[in-house]
Amino acid sequence: MSGEAKRDEYYLPAGRAAGEPYVLETTPATDAPLSWSSLRVVELGPDEEHRFATGDEEMFVLPLSGSCRVVCDGEEFTVRGRENVFNQVSDSVYVPRDADVQIISTVSGGRGRFALPGAACRNRWPARYRPADDVPVEVRGAGNSTRQVNNFGAAHAFEADRLIAVEVLTPAGNWSSYPAHKHDEDRPGEEAVLEEIYYFEISDGPGEGGVPSRGTTRRRGFGFHRVYGTPERPIEVLEEVRTGDVVLIPHGWHGPSVAAPGYHMYYLNVMAGPGAKREWLICDDPEHAWVRGEWEAQDPDPRLPFT
Repeated sequence: MSGEAKRDEYYLPAGRAAGEPYVLETTPATDAPLSWSSLRVVELGPDEEHRFATGDEEMFVLPLSGSCRVVCDGEEFTVRGRENVFNQVSDSVYVPRDADVQIISTVSGGRGRFALPGAACRNRWPARYRPADDVPVEVRGAGNSTRQVNNFGAAHAFEADRLIAVEVLTPAGNWSSYPAHKHDEDRPGEEAVLEEIYYFEISDGPGEGGVPSRGTTRRRGFGFHRVYGTPERPIEVLEEVRTGDVVLIPHGWHGPSVAAPGYHMYYLNVMAGPGAKREWLICDDPEHAWVRGEWEAQDPDPRLPFT
């Protein structure tokens, strides 16, 4: 396989993975690097709806912008969303495998955007609503490595079968997913096998705090993302990322994610794997693990938490 083919396999610029009714759909069926995890994003105007069956996947319904109602097998949930991913944490709804789901947009104008992070799973859990006020918000790191993690679907903060999902917000000029780390070996108590999807949104600028609406050509803000492997399991990604871009990580070291000065970075992480236990266990790149020790003498970035 050529280097360009490999690059295209792991990096999906905005629009490349679109297919009705989704503006983004990446699944094991559509993208070869994936075996367990998936992500779909649907856009809906006022009172528009989207119906789907979860099949063998468990999912979250997570507003990226706008609010909605979610009906899962006849049970209805009112979901308070947000203007954009930078201005507040959102409610979400967990929907199980083998369910019929309906999303009804309640945006008052424009179009709402709703993410459906998912994972193939074995067991069926009940549908559950998670209010924004119940989401643990963590400020991680220090100095220019400070970032915010919204643990709405983290392994330690929400019960599910395989699916792990979190949101990460990185202030303009900061580095996150750093030091680079991996989770592609089964080492009980130390590392768990999890493939991962990164979905990015970048602010127009700290003073504006939003993202361009669908249909516009402007994607001014940008950042960078890095993935690299080993001689035994090579992978190589170094991409400028903008709103709507996706990076797929079947294995390898990943990080940093770097927010360019002037532009805040958001990414939605979706993780799943074959392990019998749902857990997030990572291994830092030993070349750079020492960096964590420097944080003890640094203060967290005062711009966080955003929300």
